[in-house]
Amino acid sequence: MSDQGSNTAAQRQNWRYRQKFFLLAALPLILAISAIAVLVAIQSRALAEREIDALETQLISAKRAELRNYISIARTAIGAVYGNAGPDDEVAKTKVMQSLAAMIYGQDGYFFVFDYDGTNLVAPRQTHLINRNWLGLEDSAGTPITAEFIRIARSGGGYHSHLWWKPTTGEQAEMISYVIGLQDWRWALGTGIFIDDIRDTVAAARAGVEQRIRQTFLYIGAITAGALILVFISGLWLNVRDRTLADAALKRLTQRIIDTQEEERGRVARELHDSISQILVGVRYALDLAQRRLERGDARTSESLQKGLAGLSTAINEVRRISRDLRPGTLDDLGLGPALKALTDEFSERTGITSELETVVFRNRLDEDAKIALFRVAQEALTNIERHSGATRVTIRIAGHKRGATLRIQDNGTGFHTDLATGGLGLRNMQERIEQLDGTLRILSSATGTVIEAEVPLTHLLRPDTAAKETA
Repeated sequence: MSDQGSNTAAQRQNWRYRQKFFLLAALPLILAISAIAVLVAIQSRALAEREIDALETQLISAKRAELRNYISIARTAIGAVYGNAGPDDEVAKTKVMQSLAAMIYGQDGYFFVFDYDGTNLVAPRQTHLINRNWLGLEDSAGTPITAEFIRIARSGGGYHSHLWWKPTTGEQAEMISYVIGLQDWRWALGTGIFIDDIRDTVAAARAGVEQRIRQTFLYIGAITAGALILVFISGLWLNVRDRTLADAALKRLTQRIIDTQEEERGRVARELHDSISQILVGVRYALDLAQRRLERGDARTSESLQKGLAGLSTAINEVRRISRDLRPGTLDDLGLGPALKALTDEFSERTGITSELETVVFRNRLDEDAKIALFRVAQEALTNIERHSGATRVTIRIAGHKRGATLRIQDNGTGFHTDLATGGLGLRNMQERIEQLDGTLRILSSATGTVIEAEVPLTHLLRPDTAAKETA
């Protein structure tokens, strides 16, 4: 009886150990899978939101481009009449209104016209608006409509998002309008596209994401149930294996970071070795020679000291040059014009190439992105001129105009192949910088010289009410 009781007690003890082992093995697994499920849900939702936002942005951009095309078509249609008419030519105005009223597209698309006093002149799908003053018109969300159209038209044109009554349903829906100004007639001409279909697409995408996340939770739950059954067989092995894989991935990531750091350090080291290091070695030799001459009482000690001082001055100038190349302080403190002036002066002094800078006073100052991009384009262009062109003269001109701002760089060198797709890294860097600002880069090159024009749009010139007047 005693042996039987002992065996029973041992079995009970072993069962308790198994229970503890199961709990110790299963509880972390359950917690880990739960955490993974939550993390997957959060990351999946975040990733989906980014993709949906990108899709929405892309669709809206396409709608905006479509609006600009419609306005271009309208301007082409009325261009001959408008261009030859005077400010008070009522016959021409009537012809233009008739032409615009006839230009309807799709189920809800049409062109509208308001004069600068707020009176509607053209609205073919909503004729009840015509010949009535709507200056204070707002949508149900309180967004001004007519007054904003007029403001945009006066400023040269642009987009406006608001609610508007959809002709096919009579209900308000979200719309994007594009408006331009016919300044001679004091008209605001525009058209709009409803984007409720985009909102429906986005909503459907979000609903699909939520459905996929729920399915993911179900799959994770099923996997968890199966994993608990096999926890004694594979749980620990999987944990060890996952940890090993994670450590290996972390090591690879760490190695990539170290490699990147070493590559950047190598670049800086080469820059220092090729310039400052050699200068400082020369300074040390000069000072060593001065010391020996001083010990011997040689009268040429002063000459060696002068050489050392000259070398130090050269090193200081080289440090300043490297600092300016990395980020010129003049650009932040004084603006683009003075920064370009300093750049061209240093370029002329270093290369002996005659450089001329022409600036035109801006009505508004450039924003930070445009200043940096145009300065880097000029910097890259001068570097290419120095290395490859064989030019003896360079002219740089920066000016503002009704479309935005333009930087023009011209030399009298030998020219080069201007294909940006197959060109060097410098040309591609120029192109990418300007494209990020929605600008244009044009390069014309021949055997008699090269012209580079970088233009940034009007959106990168700050408005007078947000920036003081200054030179570029």
